[in-house]
Parts: sequence; C-alpha cells; structure tokens
Amino acid sequence: MQIEHHDLHHEFPELSAKMHSLKLNDTHFAKLFTEYDHLDHEIRRLENAGLLISDAEMERLKLNRIHLKDKLYGYLVKPS
Repeated sequence: MQIEHHDLHHEFPELSAKMHSLKLNDTHFAKLFTEYDHLDHEIRRLENAGLLISDAEMERLKLNRIHLKDKLYGYLVKPS
C-alpha cells in the first residue's frame, strides 16, 4: 500500500515561500507547523510499520492533522 505524503510542502507547493517566511517570523505558526509535521510523521510511521493501533485512534490522529492543516492554511492565505 502506498502512503500519501501530507506534508505541507506537498499539500500547498504554491505557498512554500510564505510557509518559509511565517516559520521564521511567526512563532505561533512555527509551533503549529512543527506540531503538524511531527503528527504527519507519526501517522506515516504507524501506517508503514503496520503497528497495531485501533481504527478510532488512527482516525483521531488524522482528524487532529486535518485540524492543524486548516489552522495553518488560514495563516497562509491571510492577507499580509
């Protein structure tokens, strides 16, 4: 099974420059970005390793990732 990449640079390649700028200049964005990145890596690790995790727990992790992505996207499209 091929695992999709959900890192933000794959999700929003057209916003890479703004992502970089916000990571450097906005501590809250940088914190959320790091949290998203760690969560995405954890989900992929669990999926790749085939570790036993309940469907409910995996769903919770993925919903948290979506919630963080929505917050981060809000920062990225907010007019400067």
